[in-house]
Amino acid sequence: MAFSFDSALAPHADALVLRARRAEILANNIANADTPNFKARDIDFASVLEGVQGGQQSPLKLATTQARHQSQIADPDFAADLMYRIPHQPAVDGNTVEVQEEMARYTDNALRFQASFEFLNSKFSGLTKAIKGE
Repeated sequence: MAFSFDSALAPHADALVLRARRAEILANNIANADTPNFKARDIDFASVLEGVQGGQQSPLKLATTQARHQSQIADPDFAADLMYRIPHQPAVDGNTVEVQEEMARYTDNALRFQASFEFLNSKFSGLTKAIKGE
């Protein structure tokens, strides 16, 4: 019976990469909480992961109104950077970072990263035991 690492580890390996990218974006938001006119950004984790798993070039589709418009964005990282968060209460100086919410999102992201990491670690431990015959 052939073993496929892709099928065994599929969503968690991709999730680790996307969670790390999201951690960078959220940390950048927190670091710029006092920067005038800074706009908080985030990625739509579910749609990006779905696109990565589906093997699409870009998981984010663009709406096209003319035949000459592009139907996809070539680089998902570029598309992710274009998604701005709509604040509940923007600051007077134009900053849209809400520190408490960003910290909560960062913590949630870190916990989910850790869960995927632990799952992958247990998979590799099981594979190691199977190879060793334990």
